[in-house]
Amino acid sequence: MLGVQLVAFTPWLAVPGAAALALAFAGRRRWQQAVAAVLLGVQVLWLVPLDIREPAVEAAAPVTLVAMTINAELGGADASSIVGMVRDRRVDLLAVEEYTPALARRLTAAGLDQLLPHRVAHAREGAGGAAIYSTYKLKESGVLPGTQFTMPVASLELANDSGTALRVVAVHTLAPVGEAVRQWRTDLSAVGRVDTGSGPLLLAGDFNATCDHHEFRSLLAGTGRTQSLVDVAASLGTRLVPTWPMRDYRLPGITLDHLVTSPDIRATNYSVQPVPGTDHAAVVATLHVGAPSLS
Repeated sequence: MLGVQLVAFTPWLAVPGAAALALAFAGRRRWQQAVAAVLLGVQVLWLVPLDIREPAVEAAAPVTLVAMTINAELGGADASSIVGMVRDRRVDLLAVEEYTPALARRLTAAGLDQLLPHRVAHAREGAGGAAIYSTYKLKESGVLPGTQFTMPVASLELANDSGTALRVVAVHTLAPVGEAVRQWRTDLSAVGRVDTGSGPLLLAGDFNATCDHHEFRSLLAGTGRTQSLVDVAASLGTRLVPTWPMRDYRLPGITLDHLVTSPDIRATNYSVQPVPGTDHAAVVATLHVGAPSLS
């Protein structure tokens, strides 16, 4: 089971690979140079962004919104910093994982309700809660079944007179540690099944997975579905910007937090922002959502 965790750190193998190549050239043995160069080349090819596709359908009356997700680490994230980021980035849609009753109160006190007046909230003590806040009206569609943590599903009414709604899931899978790997895979499968191939979709949150995990790539590939999905960071060539750990752990940074969209959504202005009080960074991007063309 440890192998699943180690896979997340695959991009960092480029560091010893580069060191090995440098040592091989210093040793002046051609066979060592060739082997080291090939191994490093394979690693570099693996690091090439996995998905650089543009939206697969024409957009009709597109809507632009700014989406953000943050794992609040047991509700300990600094509420004022979150609200300040929402205000400064003009965020329209916020997904919060590890959303506790105390954090909900602090966010309200910091003014989040004035900025994002609509919400679907499932506050829980510990790591199990999640919430979706929005400037647009939200309609709750329940929660994903069979998952360890609560993952609310909501429809966001787009203001483009098309009748199209953006479906949003606040994602938080169990970390694949020890015996929890099986539940982690179950959680990712449940997230993948929410996509029916109809209408725009946003999966936002802590997937506890990187693009190096087969399970996450399978989710993007859309096995058994009519469409594949797009990881925003990968599509913009920034999938190696780490989102965890921002503190506490002396580990190389990896990308566990994602914005994943259906292919009728184009993304720009992706960024990763540390937030005091949590070991996860916030992920923010501008999404250009288009309704499927009738032609």
